Amino acid sequence: RSAPWLSASIRDLHAARVAGDLAAMCRVFGDQGHFRIAGASADKPIAIAADDLVSFRPWLAMLVKAFRVNDYRLLSLVVEWPRATAHWSADIYSKITGVTVPTELVDLVEIQGERIVAYSEFFVPR
Repeated sequence: RSAPWLSASIRDLHAARVAGDLAAMCRVFGDQGHFRIAGASADKPIAIAADDLVSFRPWLAMLVKAFRVNDYRLLSLVVEWPRATAHWSADIYSKITGVTVPTELVDLVEIQGERIVAYSEFFVPR
């Protein structure tokens, strides 16, 4: 595949995340890989890690259930096949607390075949 396909995969992942569509999010990930989400909330660090989609899916489901992504903005996307880096921001709304937190995020992605096999997301409140 080519770099435009990788760019489309990132955009599809982000669109699914904004829509809160767990099934669409999972479709872009490979069954095996390294998946991580790390960052800081208002009061404590958060770290999620999994080596396969079966282990990662419950974490994604929790994210969809607990948070809504509003005012998504893709700030930059650098593609160097088979890797990409996406810098984006959004207002993350907690469905639990009712609080919205402006947040900066960076996704580091690696593609194998047609699926994401390495995904690291780092985030920090602005």
